Amino acid sequence: MSVRETDADVVIIGGGASGLSLAHALAAPDDAGCLSGGSDQLSVALVEAPEGRLRPAERTWCFWEEAAGEFDAAVTASWRRLRVHGSDGHVFDGDLGPLRYKMIRSAGFERLVHTRLSGLEHVRLLRATAHEVRATADGSEVRCTTADGRPAHVRGRIVYDSRPLPSLPPARTTLLQHFRGWFVRTRLPVFDPEVADLMDFRVPQPPHGLAFGYVLPLGPRDALVEYTRFSRAPLSRESYDRALRHYTADVLKLGELDIRDAEQGVIPMTDARFPRQAGAGVFRIGAASGATRPATGYTFSASRRQTRGIAAALRAGRGDAVPAPWSRRAMAMDAVMLRALDTGRLDGSQFFSTLFRRTPPERLLRFLDGRTGLFEDLRIGFAVPMWPMLRTALELPFLPRRPALLPDDPPPP
Repeated sequence: MSVRETDADVVIIGGGASGLSLAHALAAPDDAGCLSGGSDQLSVALVEAPEGRLRPAERTWCFWEEAAGEFDAAVTASWRRLRVHGSDGHVFDGDLGPLRYKMIRSAGFERLVHTRLSGLEHVRLLRATAHEVRATADGSEVRCTTADGRPAHVRGRIVYDSRPLPSLPPARTTLLQHFRGWFVRTRLPVFDPEVADLMDFRVPQPPHGLAFGYVLPLGPRDALVEYTRFSRAPLSRESYDRALRHYTADVLKLGELDIRDAEQGVIPMTDARFPRQAGAGVFRIGAASGATRPATGYTFSASRRQTRGIAAALRAGRGDAVPAPWSRRAMAMDAVMLRALDTGRLDGSQFFSTLFRRTPPERLLRFLDGRTGLFEDLRIGFAVPMWPMLRTALELPFLPRRPALLPDDPPPP
């Protein structure tokens, strides 16, 4: 059987948010990249898994940015106001100023980027499953299998691997953000398309961790409604659906509704240290490099920020520069919060409710995105319970890092 061979300056493994973002950043006409300061445009090979069981189900990514963005053509909906329902019944509703909270679906994002990449001679898309990355004399070789079972070898000077890690690095604390959501249509217009409910703590709180509802209106009668938990283990599908029925009927009082679609997922929230280099000229990007914010589970913005940094480094002739997705200060603060939540010292619903009540929404979102300075971080820190956080900060340096066990992937919707 013949081997399909491809050569490129840069090989990107994985067509998720980070892989596509990097391909887009390198291939965009106004972001043309050069290796070693040369004048030739970078050639890029993007290796995406073919249709089948190895391709993940469609996912929803949310992020915030200024009103206009480079991927707005793929944005499903956006909101200028966020709302948080405290467990005590208080409602915190804030305008985001110049920011917009945006929702993008993975299929729409993929179509948009593929459309922009199509026809570019220096970009090649290979539908194949990557199995192994081997070092060569002048770079690396990615060994793959195409959809029809043929072997394929893709050689590049630099490889960026966005595939999920087979296991998490050792950590002091690992929680899971696990959720199930329904795309619903109601009989009556009950949603405000201008307001997203970011956290609704009017759901029963578990003895360990926290739980909340999440509502993203797509129109007066349409919305994505999710039930989310932070805890050590996910639930059964029946438990999620039972919680969603309670939330939609008893809390939101949506009345008669039609469930059009569903999504389900598990996001590790960990203070593990993710190495960004996997070998000579081989680097990890996206969630595999620690782009998921431990305190929130948000990943999309950090992946985009990281891939823009990589593209800029390549243009400057620094192919070994892969920026850290988050600052050390942000990681240290998140490690304290995770440990305090996991030990039960911190009431999660009270913590987040207080955070939103005492901090302007725009500043808080910049904080959650790692774009605030030290003074702003200190002001936000004084808005949360001090004793459990201080006690946890003092004990963290003495805690060992242990391997974290991940649950099996959730069943499809």
